[in-house]
Amino acid sequence: MPHQSKAIQQAAQALAFARANRRSIPPVSTSHGIASLDVAYAVAELNTRARLESGCRVVGLKVGLTSKAVQQQLGVDQPDFGVLFDDMEFLNGQDIPTNRLLQPKVEAEIAFVVGRDVNCSAPSYSEFLTCLSYALPAIEIVDSAITDWKITLGDTVADNASSGLFVLGDQPVTIGALSLGAIGMQMDKNGQTVSTGSGAACLGHPLRAALWLARTMAARGQGLRQGQVILSGALGPMVPVAAGDLVHASVGALGSVSCRFI
Repeated sequence: MPHQSKAIQQAAQALAFARANRRSIPPVSTSHGIASLDVAYAVAELNTRARLESGCRVVGLKVGLTSKAVQQQLGVDQPDFGVLFDDMEFLNGQDIPTNRLLQPKVEAEIAFVVGRDVNCSAPSYSEFLTCLSYALPAIEIVDSAITDWKITLGDTVADNASSGLFVLGDQPVTIGALSLGAIGMQMDKNGQTVSTGSGAACLGHPLRAALWLARTMAARGQGLRQGQVILSGALGPMVPVAAGDLVHASVGALGSVSCRFI
């Protein structure tokens, strides 16, 4: 156990250094033996605490690995989650500084806004729905500290689910009248369509992905809080971006969201 604890601390330090200096590193699953889910989350938790101590605030959470194809690729049967901090949030049309990123890629998603705390240890679907206020179109900018995205499950979980930044659309929409499972998505980069998909690509339905997150966090004693954002997972393939790229995502009745990388 002492050896494992030391490996967890060293892996957390290596990932934090990589992000602070924008220098990717080899997979921590290999270099530090970070393989199991519990150990990987312990690594991520150390860096979460460090960010909180530096003055950052948690403003939400993201669900990752919502695609069945990606789950099969990494040999898992469930999603993972990462923490969203206040300095990661951008709004529709804002410029995204690439000097904060290492190997950015973009995904179009549906974001949910929590309207009241989710405190149940295992909230039912109906209990969870009553805690959501709005949905928004979103662009998640995923980013990995692991060189060339050569990640295992342990690597992405330890690296805060490969979180980078995120962009929220302007107009919140109530979710009751929306068919989120059937909603379509088209994402363009520099005027060319680069990704398409639908709500069904996200664990079959974006609300199911969000429910998984609510139950997972409640079981960990960290229920969702009023005002937090949930990024529910990609609606289509992720696409690499670089400085100069303009990204525009249309998500059915939710409208659109865009950003430019500088």
